[in-house]
Amino acid sequence: MHPGNPCVPSQDGLLRVAPIGPLALETGGRLPEAQLAFETWGRLNADASNAVLVQHALTGSSHVARGDSQEDGWWDSLVGPGRTVDTDRFFVVSINMVGGCYGSTGPASLAPDGAPWGSRFPFITIRDSVRAEALLADLLGIDRWHSVLGGSMGGARALEWALMYPERVARCAVVASTAASSAEQIAFAQAQLQAIRLDPAYRGGDYYDGPHPEAGLGIARRIAHITYRSEPEFEARFARAEQDAEQPLGAVVPALRGRYQMESYLDHQAEKLVDRFDANSYVILTEALMSHDAARGRGSLDAALGSASAEFFIAAVDSDRLYVPGQSHRLAAGLPGDVPVHMISSPVGHDAFLTQIHQLDPQLHSAFYGR
Repeated sequence: MHPGNPCVPSQDGLLRVAPIGPLALETGGRLPEAQLAFETWGRLNADASNAVLVQHALTGSSHVARGDSQEDGWWDSLVGPGRTVDTDRFFVVSINMVGGCYGSTGPASLAPDGAPWGSRFPFITIRDSVRAEALLADLLGIDRWHSVLGGSMGGARALEWALMYPERVARCAVVASTAASSAEQIAFAQAQLQAIRLDPAYRGGDYYDGPHPEAGLGIARRIAHITYRSEPEFEARFARAEQDAEQPLGAVVPALRGRYQMESYLDHQAEKLVDRFDANSYVILTEALMSHDAARGRGSLDAALGSASAEFFIAAVDSDRLYVPGQSHRLAAGLPGDVPVHMISSPVGHDAFLTQIHQLDPQLHSAFYGR
C-alpha cells in the first residue's frame, strides 16, 4: 500500500507498510520487491522541513513512542508531545530495518516462489538499510531531514545517512555508537551467531516449517545482554544472591542445581527476546552491524568523516563496555570542526542510552532548537 500524503492526519505510533520496489544490495544481492514498515508521529509541515528520523537498535523496532497506541515506546522519555523531540513540532519517522522481523522485508518474508526467504535471504549492510530508507523518504515527500538520530546500531545508521546523503541531513545525532565495529564487537557478535547456527533447530536458516531455534537465540541474547550492562551494576543488583528458594550450591547432580539471581535475570532476558524476535533476523542484522565501517570504500576514516556536512551531536555512556567512550571520541575527532562528546554518566552500561537519555535533554534541545 502507498503510505499516502503524510500531511493528512493519521494515528501516531501505529504501524504502516509501504512498498519501495526492487532493492539492489551492496554485496551484489537483490530483493526483487521490498517493503518497509514504519511509524510516524506529528505532522509534516508544508515545506517538509520538520522531519526527524529516529533509528532503532539491533533488536528494537519502529515503536519509538506510545502515540495513539496502547504500547509504551522504547524512547518515550525523548520523543513525544512536549518532549525534547517534540511531536507537536516535528514529524517523527521511525523505520524497521530491512532484514528485520517487524514488518519490513526480512528472512521470514515470502520470496517470489511463495516460500520464506530463510537461508536464501541476501547479506544486508547498514548502507543497504539507509538506501532503502531513502526510498521511503522519497515516498513520504521528505527531501531533507531536520535531524537523524539513533543509538547503538541506530547510531551507525544515522551516521551512514549523513555520509551517504549529506544533502539530505541537516543534523545527525550518534549516541553510544562508533564509526566502525571493532574487533571485540565482532568477537561478541560472532559468539552470538554461532549460538544460533549450532542450534539443531536452526537448519541453516530454513526452520519456518518446524521448531524455531529458540535455545540458540536465547544463548545469543544472554551473551549480548552481558555486554549491554556493566559489572558494577550486576554486582550491586545481584551479587551472589540465590534465586528465591533455589540453591545453587548443594545439588548432587550439577544440572539440577538451583540458580543465582544473575542466572535467572539472564534467563528472563532470553525468554523475552525469543518471544518477540526471529533468529534469522538476529543473524542478518548482527552481520550488518559487524560489517559497519564508515571508511569502507572511502579512503581513510578521517577522509570519510571529513566529507560530512551535517551538524553532529555525539554522545557516549561512561560505563559502556560494548561501545566504549573512546570510540565516540575517535568519531568526533574525525568530523569537521570542533565536535564535543557529550556523556551520559551511569553505572548501567550501554543500555543507559535508552534508559537515561534524559541526561542529555539540555544538550539535545540546544542541538535541535538552538540553531
